[in-house]
Amino acid sequence: MELLEHDSGAGFPGAAVAPLIAPERDERAARRSLRLQIDKLERELADAFVTAFPMGGLDEEPPRWGATPRLLDLGELERVRDELAARVQAARASIAARADQQAACRVALEKMLLDPGRYRFVRIANRDIGEPGCGVWHVRPRLGLVGMLMGWWEVKLSSGCPLANAACARDGRRGRV
Repeated sequence: MELLEHDSGAGFPGAAVAPLIAPERDERAARRSLRLQIDKLERELADAFVTAFPMGGLDEEPPRWGATPRLLDLGELERVRDELAARVQAARASIAARADQQAACRVALEKMLLDPGRYRFVRIANRDIGEPGCGVWHVRPRLGLVGMLMGWWEVKLSSGCPLANAACARDGRRGRV
């Protein structure tokens, strides 16, 4: 019964120190939260980079945080988090724009294949439709000048990069570069 009536602040040496530790705990929790957010944003940015690599990569260079290692304060951690969030958003917008452009080029290629006469001398590269290699789809007249006058058009896919194969042969390697 004596313990229930005992005042917890009287005579306890840690009672006066406890309010001073609380802000330190709050700052530590805020740092942990910011570091977790930064970690998540860095993973998302890495995923965006991997997604954008076959499309030609991202058009930004990494920021320079500083030359010396040091512990960042809360304001600097928030600034890093905000910059990473902006970079992730810009990367996603870039990927979406490239995907839309590639889809439009694929639709144009399908139309070219269906009616080559309407798309005379149009060229669409494989990289424009998101395909690997350096081939180019182009509409050209069948049988040269006679085909042009007669309206005989065809879609051809070029064989790729002849200079890459020449470089392989010159270096003694086999296959494509």
